[in-house]
Amino acid sequence: MRHDIKPNERAFTTKEVAEELNIATPTVRKYGQILERNGYEFFKDGHRRIFVRSDIESLIALRDTERPADDTAKALADLQKERLEGVSDTQVAVSDTYDNALQDPHQLKEFLLFISNELAASREMNVQLSKDISELQTTVSRLRQDHHAISSGVGNSTQKMNMKIEKLMEQQQTQYETLLQEEQEKNESLKNELQTIRNEQKEVWRSQQNFNKRIEESVNKPKGKWDWLFSLFGK
Repeated sequence: MRHDIKPNERAFTTKEVAEELNIATPTVRKYGQILERNGYEFFKDGHRRIFVRSDIESLIALRDTERPADDTAKALADLQKERLEGVSDTQVAVSDTYDNALQDPHQLKEFLLFISNELAASREMNVQLSKDISELQTTVSRLRQDHHAISSGVGNSTQKMNMKIEKLMEQQQTQYETLLQEEQEKNESLKNELQTIRNEQKEVWRSQQNFNKRIEESVNKPKGKWDWLFSLFGK
């Protein structure tokens, strides 16, 4: 099991590693699986990998290698194993040193001061995290309100637009019916005028026929010298 993490060493998520290496998140998971398959160890939070700087360097080496991925991953796993063994020996020596040093009041004071500073830094970090979470919650709440306002605005705009369209359609329908009525009235008036003209024409034709008939009768009936001419204009 890994035990080489340094004090205050930053840990990275899969997404952060993907952004730093400029590769996709699934590619980071793929490289992690290749490394683990060849004996490499990661820090874990449940089933989720936690990356430190040395892990990122291993991922970069795997990304940029021209050798088969498994060969490079095996070499990186062997290097990690050697490094962890060296760290284990160093930690044992440091542990013994601390056991001896804690017997010295001056060294104990320095050690307690170090612990106090670490706790203060942790508390400061927790305060900052709480502040960031509060700001994030405020931002999320504001975004929800903006979303609701935008949705309401869009709904109202759509309703107003539909009302305008319906009103325009009603106006167009009314205008169409008015024009249709006017056109029908014009057609009826033209029909009446045409019928009047036809009646007048018939009357003219009838008068002309009567006149022609009288001429024919006058011509065929013997009369005095001027009687036939006067009879043309008689009844």
